[in-house]
Amino acid sequence: MKEKKKLNQNTFLLLVTILLFFVMYAIGCVLFNAQGFAKTQNFLNLFISNAGLIVIGIGMTIVMITGGIDISVGSFVAMGCMMLAWMMEKGGIGAVPAVLIVLVTGIVFGLVQGFLVAYMDIQPFIVTLAGMFFARGMTAIISKDMISITNETFMAWAKMKLYIPFGGYLNKKGMMIYPYIYPTVVIALVLLVLAFIMLKYTKFGRSIYAIGGNEQSALMMGLNVRRVKLKAYILDGFLCGVGSVLFCLNTLGGFVEQAKGFEMDAIASSVIGGTLLTGGVGNVFGTLFGVLIKATIEAFITFQGTLSSWWTRITIAALLCFFIVLQSILAMVKKKK
Repeated sequence: MKEKKKLNQNTFLLLVTILLFFVMYAIGCVLFNAQGFAKTQNFLNLFISNAGLIVIGIGMTIVMITGGIDISVGSFVAMGCMMLAWMMEKGGIGAVPAVLIVLVTGIVFGLVQGFLVAYMDIQPFIVTLAGMFFARGMTAIISKDMISITNETFMAWAKMKLYIPFGGYLNKKGMMIYPYIYPTVVIALVLLVLAFIMLKYTKFGRSIYAIGGNEQSALMMGLNVRRVKLKAYILDGFLCGVGSVLFCLNTLGGFVEQAKGFEMDAIASSVIGGTLLTGGVGNVFGTLFGVLIKATIEAFITFQGTLSSWWTRITIAALLCFFIVLQSILAMVKKKK
């Protein structure tokens, strides 16, 4: 019975997020129709520009469901991009080995943080705060200057377009222009589906929810809480590595201040998507819509043309307050029942 109530709460928060996104996007289509807001390509651009954040958000959601948090992801993305740029441009390393090294680094990073959280019983905030400082510092150690990527293979990956055979339009020359996405979007969505299946249909996924819901009960059920937490942070580290590569394919460079505040975007997307800060409730598809809401707000500001980009932060702050209050109300209603 309790599980059913939790499912209802999770579903309700997810539906609110999805409804909010479609309402916001519909408003944009009405207000900025003349500028082409309603075009299929503009909708796909929301995914293209945020593929890295979607993957990072998946990892953040998994960790938050366990009752933890990871504020090191933005710094790791900067370090990952700088590693890719330095290896390909200064170190003479090919694109494939460079990507593999970043992915392995992400796994090791997650392993270390997960061990400190799960087996040393150190607060996740403190552990990942140290990770944030370490990764940002290492970014500067690798290079204080911006490094642009000119590697032919990596550039070819970044420019590869996958055209969609519908939603096209005729340009001024009478040519049919079809919308497109990049492989980064496909990778992000495939990982999203795999994460959803893992959380919903595997023993490991159910264990993550159980630990976040009540750690003591999970122990009494015979779950190895420490091992599950460790695996969650390792998975988060791997997804950070993938997110770094996708982010770098979008920016084609590395610099020290890159992805600053990225961790807050990931946390905000997860919370807006219905993930409880206390753990036990969350859905990666909700996180996807949380990312799309942020991207839609940015699109509003771009199409409007005169507003400061800081309005994105202000609006996200307001939405965060709304969803945190909504979560508190649902928790109080559940407690009374």
